[in-house]
Amino acid sequence: MQREPNRSLQRLIVEAGFTHKGLARRLNDLGAARGLPGLKYDHSSVLRWIAGQRPRDPVPGLLAEIFALRLGRPVRPDDLGLPVASTPPDLGQEFTHTWQEGITTVTALWRADVERRRFLLDSTFAIGAGSAGALRWLTLPHEERPEGRGSRRVGTDDITAIREVTRSFGELDNRFGGGRIREAVVKYLDTAVGPLLNDGSYTEATGQALTSAAAELTRLAGWMAYDLEQHGLAQRYLIQALRLARSAGDHGLGGEILAGMSHQAIYIGQPAHALDLARAAQLSAHRAAVFALLSEAHVLEAHAQALLGDRAACARSLHEAELAFDRRAAGDRPQWISYFDEAYLSAKFAHCFRDLGDGPGTVRHARRSLEMDGRYVRGRMFNLSLLSAGLLASGELHEACEVGGQALELARGLQSVRTRSYVTDLRRRLDPYAAERPVAELNERARELTSV
Repeated sequence: MQREPNRSLQRLIVEAGFTHKGLARRLNDLGAARGLPGLKYDHSSVLRWIAGQRPRDPVPGLLAEIFALRLGRPVRPDDLGLPVASTPPDLGQEFTHTWQEGITTVTALWRADVERRRFLLDSTFAIGAGSAGALRWLTLPHEERPEGRGSRRVGTDDITAIREVTRSFGELDNRFGGGRIREAVVKYLDTAVGPLLNDGSYTEATGQALTSAAAELTRLAGWMAYDLEQHGLAQRYLIQALRLARSAGDHGLGGEILAGMSHQAIYIGQPAHALDLARAAQLSAHRAAVFALLSEAHVLEAHAQALLGDRAACARSLHEAELAFDRRAAGDRPQWISYFDEAYLSAKFAHCFRDLGDGPGTVRHARRSLEMDGRYVRGRMFNLSLLSAGLLASGELHEACEVGGQALELARGLQSVRTRSYVTDLRRRLDPYAAERPVAELNERARELTSV
């Protein structure tokens, strides 16, 4: 589509006496002064804006400041032919049709999140948005190539940096919870990854690698929002991560994101929706031949069936999960699913048996889940809570309290709302035994944690 030239901007540049290079330099300097060191615009950027391209926020506002200072009068973004775009309240809920629409949407989501826009913080989970995203992931035909024609050359070092940052942030998330570091993740997406996608120059192959790396970090930001029980915001991030994975042609990562969406739906009590998402994840896992992912998708289906009260269907899905898990060495094993080991699978089995009311089954699998990597502190807290619940259902009150105490000790070092929800659930299960001394002591410790 041919854009209309921005004659207002061109006229003011002439009036102010700016060269294109000089205006770009002033913009980058002002951005750095405003805490946005990632701006790296040049004369080519200014030429594109004159030709009709609208720069991403907050550039219009920064340019208005620069012209106002130079001309000695108020200048608004509208005067530059760059009216401030209104942010739609459903930003991030749509799985867009085209690659360019997807980039526009996800970078606007990152910017709105950095600005802590109220409509995002208050957003709620929308089943329809998740269902539509999963359907479009499965049915969208091959699209245009993810190529960039900007002024900044994007190379393998840029992509490696994103992946390394993702790995580091992921480790911190597992050790300390999403509350401690999510803000830093979103700021990195906005100031470092956004300019690469919007203003970078890259071939199709590099573009696919770039969008895959961006998808993985966007998924992590969504997972952190989920950990904070900001469910509407988390859903928007996961849908946009799925859209990026589609642009990258990364079916394995897309399936992992669908699995994460299913995980969230289970947690918030939407098992039928979780079932649909888990089955969509299975289709992607088959296409990518990632059997660890296939196992995860089957065990998520089993958990949804357990919550729906279908024991037979749950048993069948658990069996399929075991079969796929045994085949995992035969397929690809990407870094993003390295966490899915025997301990993790056992934890998911324990969730199923807990929700079916099977105490001994919960205990058996929860004990196995504790043979886990020590770096997953939050996961260990969850697994100890599972074991405590299973022991309680098996009539082992004193051991249940002892294990619950271990879970509480780990919870103290985590900034994770989900962690507190596990503590609340454990207190609810202990309510019938509140008069027992070990229960009263554990309840007192738990009350201190959940009241913070």
